[in-house]
Amino acid sequence: MAPEPKTCQSCGRTIEWRKKWERDWDQVRYCSTACRKRGVNDVDRRLEATILDLLAQRARTSTICPSDAARAVGGDDEETWRGLMEPARRAARRLVDRGEVVITQGGKVVDPSTAKGAIRIRKV
Repeated sequence: MAPEPKTCQSCGRTIEWRKKWERDWDQVRYCSTACRKRGVNDVDRRLEATILDLLAQRARTSTICPSDAARAVGGDDEETWRGLMEPARRAARRLVDRGEVVITQGGKVVDPSTAKGAIRIRKV
């Protein structure tokens, strides 16, 4: 029987158990080499805090787009905040793993590991 899946500490996606990790499963923290190299940096932590701050300023059932957090952290320069879109989505997935937010599409809660396209973020 395979152990329970884990969540990547960098991107927040689900890590499914693999036979090659049989001996090291307890030490597996990242889903890929790219995530291991990227880790979680100061900008990632600022995005997480910004998502929570933006949600705290809204009604309990309101949602935000990851672009709201990217703009708040990256400023008005479009190239800068657009470059923060995927980091903002990763930050949202990490917050989902911690049980602080949910990710929705079309008003329904979705699995952050498999969500494609536009997403919204809502407090739990």
